Amino acid sequence: MLQFTTRRLILLVPVLIGILLVTFIILRAIPSDPCMAMFGEKATPQVCAQFRERFGLNDNIFIQFIRYMGQIVQGNFGDSIQYHRPVLDYVAERLPMTFELTIGAMIFSTVMGLILGVVSALHRNSIIDTLTMLGANIGISMPVFWLGLMLAYIFAITFKGTPFFIPPSQRLTAGLTLTPLAQVWHLQNLTGFPRLLIDFLSNSVVLNSLITGKFAVLRNALWHLILPCVAVGTIPLAIIARMTRSSLLEVLGLDYIRTARAKGLVASLVIYKHALRNALIPIVTIIGLETGALLSGAVLTETVFALPGMGTALVNAIQSRDYPVVQGFVVVNALIFVLANLIVDVSYAYLDPRIRLD
Repeated sequence: MLQFTTRRLILLVPVLIGILLVTFIILRAIPSDPCMAMFGEKATPQVCAQFRERFGLNDNIFIQFIRYMGQIVQGNFGDSIQYHRPVLDYVAERLPMTFELTIGAMIFSTVMGLILGVVSALHRNSIIDTLTMLGANIGISMPVFWLGLMLAYIFAITFKGTPFFIPPSQRLTAGLTLTPLAQVWHLQNLTGFPRLLIDFLSNSVVLNSLITGKFAVLRNALWHLILPCVAVGTIPLAIIARMTRSSLLEVLGLDYIRTARAKGLVASLVIYKHALRNALIPIVTIIGLETGALLSGAVLTETVFALPGMGTALVNAIQSRDYPVVQGFVVVNALIFVLANLIVDVSYAYLDPRIRLD
């Protein structure tokens, strides 16, 4: 197991370098000048010349890439052209929102998807099975932006003033605030990774309120997360439900399941301990892939619900040709995907002891 994990982590290095190189080339192949995107009508030839000289855009693309890789080795992802601040600080500010949204959406989609998939498999070809799979097909086909708007309309407008009202946007109700953890723990002089970790925890409303014991803020934050989590979790829910049904039906037809039933084991024990565990491998794969995709930024959901996450930040950076921010977010996204897949692969050995990763 340790050899497998170490090997995968080592292979992460060339993967990240390759992704960065491709991103570098594509960004600079876009027929647009970052100076024009930044300054608009004020982008005179003199201003643009100074701009390109300042950010090293006059150099050959491979020289720029080598210089950038040297910065990354030193833990420096550069400064944002648009916001004039370190890229890693910007990532630490935007990632917590996407992290909260992803975890909430995947908890919702995984729990509901497993329940619906198991129920559908146990009532194969019944009206329950038909309705469940029909709902799953509708869930996959439903556009996220449309579902988000409909949920906001129903729960924020139609149910306004009732106990069913749910806020349609933002992270907290106006008036509620968070205290930076660096201030709480008197750690203002931290630098490097420890400071970024503290910033991440501070910017995460859920984690910050848990650590500082502000449970009223925590309840309010979770209340605001309901609609976006349901909206973004609908498609993963439908996929997990369908995969659970098909995988469980396949396992239920195997010889060892019939043997367990013939021995007189309790039906629930046969299903949940013997059948479902062996059916989880393809389901866990789907959960890992969907988690990695959502952590990369749910652009439409963040836009509909006015959430300051990674998706909207990345789109804005691409539109403004903010190269360092785009490259920084791409590295983070690639790292998230690889680590999510690594966790999935490692979980295989736990779910099925016959699998030996080493």
